[in-house]
Amino acid sequence: MKVVLFCGGLGLRMGEGSARVPKPMAKVGDEPILLHIMRYYAHYGHREFVLCLGYNGDVIRAELPEYGLEEWDVTFAETGLTSNVGERLLAVRSIVEGEELFLANYGDGLCDFPLPRLVERVQSSGKTAAFLRVRPTFFFHTVKVGRDDAVLAVEDHTALDLWVNGGYFCFRPTIFDYIEGGEELVEEPFRRLIAKGELLALEHDGFWAPMDTLKDKQRLDLLAENDPPWAVWEGGA
Repeated sequence: MKVVLFCGGLGLRMGEGSARVPKPMAKVGDEPILLHIMRYYAHYGHREFVLCLGYNGDVIRAELPEYGLEEWDVTFAETGLTSNVGERLLAVRSIVEGEELFLANYGDGLCDFPLPRLVERVQSSGKTAAFLRVRPTFFFHTVKVGRDDAVLAVEDHTALDLWVNGGYFCFRPTIFDYIEGGEELVEEPFRRLIAKGELLALEHDGFWAPMDTLKDKQRLDLLAENDPPWAVWEGGA
């Protein structure tokens, strides 16, 4: 099964100088986060990768093979410097539309979810698409306000049944029937899928962590030093 990885991010929130390196090539421990993600999929038998390149894509082309990709089938696809995720997916349509199902990932988050569950859920349901829903990793308080700006309640977000998109997707090629040019994947296309009852979101309460900021990267670097929870290929999960 092919795995589409969106690798066009600039990583501007990663700190000074980070925009010189494509976000997927930012290292977690000794290796780019992109390689960690590829190892995750390869562990479950998915070794055909389609890398949707954008900003500094030549860096990914040049440096990623240095980590050894001989056992994997990797396609580098130029999908535009400023394209959004929906546009990048459309750009590789010809590569994946012959598949029964294909996987996709933002290329900047790690998790320990048992991937076959996601694939099997789409296969058995006959639905067009599914993704992981996860708990937010950052802490914040919600505020409820009444008349005259009077605060009625302040609660931390853990008291709410709040879930976010974890960025791990499984699609049928019919997903392309729901995407029009210029659209961001999880906006208009997902609204159309929802209206047709064609979108699932599987709960994951295990480990999940994005790498959106320098603080996120520092946390992942610490975890990488000893038994990283996302490294299912090391624990035989």
